[in-house]
Amino acid sequence: MRTPIDALDGRLLRALTRDPRATVVALAEEVGLTRNTVQARLARLEERGVLGTFERRIDPAALGYPLTAYVTVRVVQRELGPVAAALAQIPEVLEVQGLSGEADLLVQVVARDADDLYRIAGLLLATEGVERTTTSLVMRRLVDYRMTPLLERITEPVTEERAPTAGPPAPGRRPSRGARAGRPGRSRRA
Repeated sequence: MRTPIDALDGRLLRALTRDPRATVVALAEEVGLTRNTVQARLARLEERGVLGTFERRIDPAALGYPLTAYVTVRVVQRELGPVAAALAQIPEVLEVQGLSGEADLLVQVVARDADDLYRIAGLLLATEGVERTTTSLVMRRLVDYRMTPLLERITEPVTEERAPTAGPPAPGRRPSRGARAGRPGRSRRA
């Protein structure tokens, strides 16, 4: 599958990751492009859905919500939309993801303390259409949300080390003469 961004887009996005408040002029200087080119590329990335809305990350603990938990939710069939809409009305619900597998939803919640988490878990379970919930408390964040390594991975040039290999020949097919001679891509007849 072709990556929806090129190396210049990758440099631009990495610069934005380092400084989300950077001006277009500052970004242009950092990546070595003109202001107009950067503006056009940012607009194209937004139109294609690569670049979403800008939002500063707020630490819930600083607001008095030091506990974070993930709740898996099983939902009655055909109730997924209404359940997600109901969960969106609970202020402590930060995010809801649709899943495949045993659970239907993964819900990120924050709470003031254990009693508050119990109350929130009860709200989720009392939501019409919810069959079952399982709550897992986050003990410590080990890796913060990040995009830079992924951006570097998808925009770096393909090297021999990363190049896809042909693998073994298909069943019933013999390798080419060149491959049998230890010279991939060459045949003995030159």
